[in-house]
Amino acid sequence: MSNQHDTPRRLRLGMVGGGPGAFIGGVHRIAARLDDHYELVAGAFASDPERSRAAAAELHVAADRAYPDYQTMAEGERNRTDGIDVVAIVTPNHVHFDVASTFLEAGFHVICDKPMTITLEEAQTLAELVERTGLFFGLTHNYSGYSLVRQARAMVANGELGDLRVVQVEYPQDWLSTRLEESGVKQAEWRTDPKRSGPAGCLGDIGTHAYHLARYVTGLQLESLSADMHTFVEGRALDDNVHMLLRFKGGARGMLWSSQVAPGNENGLQLRVYGSKGGLAWRQETPNQLVHSPLGEPPRILTRNGPGLGEAAMVAARIPPGHPEGYLEAFAQLYRDFAVQIHAHQRGERAEALALQTPGVADGVDGLTFITRALASSAAGGQWVDM
Repeated sequence: MSNQHDTPRRLRLGMVGGGPGAFIGGVHRIAARLDDHYELVAGAFASDPERSRAAAAELHVAADRAYPDYQTMAEGERNRTDGIDVVAIVTPNHVHFDVASTFLEAGFHVICDKPMTITLEEAQTLAELVERTGLFFGLTHNYSGYSLVRQARAMVANGELGDLRVVQVEYPQDWLSTRLEESGVKQAEWRTDPKRSGPAGCLGDIGTHAYHLARYVTGLQLESLSADMHTFVEGRALDDNVHMLLRFKGGARGMLWSSQVAPGNENGLQLRVYGSKGGLAWRQETPNQLVHSPLGEPPRILTRNGPGLGEAAMVAARIPPGHPEGYLEAFAQLYRDFAVQIHAHQRGERAEALALQTPGVADGVDGLTFITRALASSAAGGQWVDM
């Protein structure tokens, strides 16, 4: 007879979206498989049924579980004895709410790409549904899965920086410096379309990542903001550059810059945090190093899986020091932590504390609140707006 301490079976994973031409669907699938906690068994991979079936065949998903749409998938999987345990939502933003609601109502756990929804009202409604159903909801703000991001978070929480004073976060890219959306590039098309992306372009796509990273590491709550959202590329419907001033509860001040029209920047997410006792700096493009600068002492470089790290960072590393880990491993860390939480939920238990450092529905609501307030501030000429 098995018991709760036995190695649990793989979770049966379903996917909505992620078909031909999709970027993030493939990332989710790799992340789900990296630590061997999931098996992809069902999906509605595209809005066109034929394309969905073709994608299923390529992914070795059985033909009878290649669904024409997500509604049929939710109903079909609910009626199976071997139905999915959890669904991953990797569609454009405007579909997130309807898909998540449908699967929660059908009794399934949900993993959703960010932003959670395209309106604050949808986010709040979804949060109420998660609370009512008691089901697990994970949000893939994947940069929170990096080992040294978790090290930074622990150091701040342990008071190693003292009282926090300044938070600087930026996320510049250059890939939308021209009207790429007119060249047939699918990722550019939907991200610059208000109907599919929502009312925020660059801010919703990458600015929310920067905001979440700052909040995740510092634990600070945003009190108010002043935003300047601008569209530089003529004819584009959504913002492609954002500058923002931030005031946090407790007195810390911050700045956020996100841009998709900054030539020379590929994926330049970076965070700097300064307190009364020292500072921390982390860059996504060199994610295996964290610079710690104690006040009055030479800066020191902490390395992934290297000496001086805490438990939270060590459990989020897979291979020995000096062997680089990055984006896919960080994404996989979230999927690993999600699996631990889902298995605990199935046993009626609470997951171990180290697996609970993942974004969820509350972060989704916070992200949509952030977008909504930033839009209001920018529309009012940068007026300070309370969160």
